[in-house]
Amino acid sequence: MAYRTPILVPALKRHTATFIVAHGLGDSGAGWLFLAENWRRRSKFEEVAFVFPHAPNIPITANQGYPMPGWYDIKSFGDLQSREEDEDGIKRSQAYIHSLIDAEVEKGIPANRIVIGGFSQGGAISLISGVTYKNQLGGIFGLSCYLLLGKKLKDMLPEGNPNKDTPIFMAHGDSDQVVAHRYGKMSAEELEKLGYKVDFRTYKDLAHSADPDEIDDLEAYLNKQIPALGDKGSL
Repeated sequence: MAYRTPILVPALKRHTATFIVAHGLGDSGAGWLFLAENWRRRSKFEEVAFVFPHAPNIPITANQGYPMPGWYDIKSFGDLQSREEDEDGIKRSQAYIHSLIDAEVEKGIPANRIVIGGFSQGGAISLISGVTYKNQLGGIFGLSCYLLLGKKLKDMLPEGNPNKDTPIFMAHGDSDQVVAHRYGKMSAEELEKLGYKVDFRTYKDLAHSADPDEIDDLEAYLNKQIPALGDKGSL
């Protein structure tokens, strides 16, 4: 499976942390560049490099089999609880996201200064990739998304479950017409049953999109999880 080179936004100061942000179905890494642009404009996260990966073009069953950028196949747009999941595709993208984290670690960025997150399908793949990563991450977030392979997730966790204490931020609009709010809430509750600490936020009248208040809350979460070290801070 061919993956295009992700979009990279370098740190403005000494590179001490990395945020990896995965887009939704049919989108590309460029679709979420506004996050970095917004924070750069306001001199936020100057020690952070941003990685915006691109999902490969794959046939999407629910789209009559036509190829489009996707982290895994969507068999149907029906009930998330009953629909068949593309386990092979999910695990392929999980391995790819893990490889992006590994690449940052190889650059000298500690795993606990790396955040993985995303929107919709990208949020879903970020949740499963984050909780199954071999070392503790700095943060995991999912916007307007849901938990994948919930019945098998417990068996997919690495030895010692290193991300059990990594706070997870989830956000969802109560008017989401694509991924119903109840699925996001149920996913957060499922993660909590597995012992994870989840901060689930609901946004009134928000459809399947991002919201300024939501991005502000995400910013606060990231500030807490990845504080600036400054020139004298050690990695």
